[in-house]
Amino acid sequence: MSMITVIKRLVPAPIRAPLGRALKKTQEEYWRARFGNKSSLVPPPELMHDGPQSYRDFKLNGDEFLSHYVNLCDLQPHEQILDVGSGIGRKTLPLVDFLDHQGSYDGLELVKAGVDWCTEKYSTRYPNFRFHLIDVYNDLYNPAGKFKATEYRFPFTDDNFDFVVLNSVFTHMISEEVENYLGEIARVLRVGGRCLISFFLLNQESLSLIEEGKSSINLVHKLGPARFMTEDKPEMAIGFDEPYIERLYADLGLEIKKPVFYGSWCGRDKYFSYQDQVVAFKTRSSPKNS
Repeated sequence: MSMITVIKRLVPAPIRAPLGRALKKTQEEYWRARFGNKSSLVPPPELMHDGPQSYRDFKLNGDEFLSHYVNLCDLQPHEQILDVGSGIGRKTLPLVDFLDHQGSYDGLELVKAGVDWCTEKYSTRYPNFRFHLIDVYNDLYNPAGKFKATEYRFPFTDDNFDFVVLNSVFTHMISEEVENYLGEIARVLRVGGRCLISFFLLNQESLSLIEEGKSSINLVHKLGPARFMTEDKPEMAIGFDEPYIERLYADLGLEIKKPVFYGSWCGRDKYFSYQDQVVAFKTRSSPKNS
């Protein structure tokens, strides 16, 4: 039970609502102060289109994923990072103090407001942090997009990055789009490079939990290797058969590190994060650059 809930129960009903708002504002100010001299790199909550709209969640989510980059993927300060779906800097901020002068960060994002914010706030102070607007169609985030995700080519040369990360990207893309993007990831990764990608993976455990009504994402509409939450807007949430994803990786020379770090999204009692996290290494040149 949160402190706010406890206090609300102890005070008269007429002042519960204003008191709750005041306490929430105080908590948010506390969490914003936790960013210290990097607070200017944190957008106001109303601009946080890439996740929960609070300073607390922005801070905790960024710190969580930096630990995943280091502990799961052995990220080093001198390496070159590509973040596909860089949002408005939620997972970028912790890297400012992590990367050294040899390291670099490139973010790809299809929401212009996120690219504009990050370019203004980061790139002017840290020239090794760069943000690129990709005009790719997405029914939810960029309905006027010019290019198809099934055909889009990342604006980078082959073998350019040591580490590629996608968080909550393939959970909003259909299978043909995932296939193209994963091919591009394999192309731009150096041999020995790593990628960390999140999914809603469909396997015996997650499918059983969905059928039992325990999943927070009700993936019930099946089409090929994918399941959707809603038929009219499949990009809302998409899961993929785990063997299908394994085959895609293997065909591209990406070796999945076992075990997969399964998430809580489907109602698991034991989990690693919210979405399923897949770590893989590039073991050979992919078909696109061989």
